[in-house]
Amino acid sequence: MYITLTKNSPSPPLLHEDTRSTLPPRDRSGGRDVLIFDARNRSTSIGGLRLTAGITNTNLYTMIKIFVFFTSEYILRNESGIMIEKDDSPLLPGNYYIDSRSNETPLTRMISLHTGTRIEAFRNAVRSRDRRCVITRKEALGAQYDDWDGFEAAHIFPLAYEPHWNNQDYGRWLSIIPDKGGSINSVQNGMLLSSTLHQLFDVYKLSVNPDDRDCWKYLDQRFLDDPQRPPDGLLRWHFRQAVFINMRGAGDPVFEHEFPPGSDMVGSILKAPKAAERMEFELFSRLATQFDLTE
Repeated sequence: MYITLTKNSPSPPLLHEDTRSTLPPRDRSGGRDVLIFDARNRSTSIGGLRLTAGITNTNLYTMIKIFVFFTSEYILRNESGIMIEKDDSPLLPGNYYIDSRSNETPLTRMISLHTGTRIEAFRNAVRSRDRRCVITRKEALGAQYDDWDGFEAAHIFPLAYEPHWNNQDYGRWLSIIPDKGGSINSVQNGMLLSSTLHQLFDVYKLSVNPDDRDCWKYLDQRFLDDPQRPPDGLLRWHFRQAVFINMRGAGDPVFEHEFPPGSDMVGSILKAPKAAERMEFELFSRLATQFDLTE
């Protein structure tokens, strides 16, 4: 599990009429102490990360293969030209050199707090199954009184991209299909998280690699043993997105979501990178709680 921090604040309304100021997005590349280069161009980094405890050489190999395309096995070397073994040795800070690059594009995603009749069953099913934050293991002590303050049902695959979900048949990973709300609202596409971790999860600053079993120690054992838990395919999809968005190039911009009074939210979005994708996500994220976007 790879975690960095962001501010904990609620999602704002979409529109604001005042146009006095705009807020630029932040860069994800600040503080990186592991940089990745194309071996044919050692002057321009194609990605990187901020090193945290527990990341191994094998982890780096896994993450690089997500955002770099290879036609065969590749070799990773350090600044001294020494080959880095694919093993469980702790990853060290420094520059690493590889060969090719990928053109795959990640799906832009922002913090989402969903309310709507279409996701009510999803929310209730996730609450009933987990009854605690599955990462912090903190119990929802008020659950018996229907008090879930501080806990939120997070979609692993975002609701705003339901057409993409259906086109790629991601529902094939599920064994539980709800009667209403579509397969994307299956309990298996959700986890109960604390409000803070939900925000980190939504913007891909928190993710779980299901192929690295060391990650399991961060998850509640009861959750892991539950036959209704999310399938590895969905967790793997989220992890791949997290690697793309945080590691490739300078990473996707970190968009502001807490707009102060008097600021122009729409103006900020339109002047920032990925304006169309961001507006589409904000709109579809709200519509999808009430309507099936694929109908």
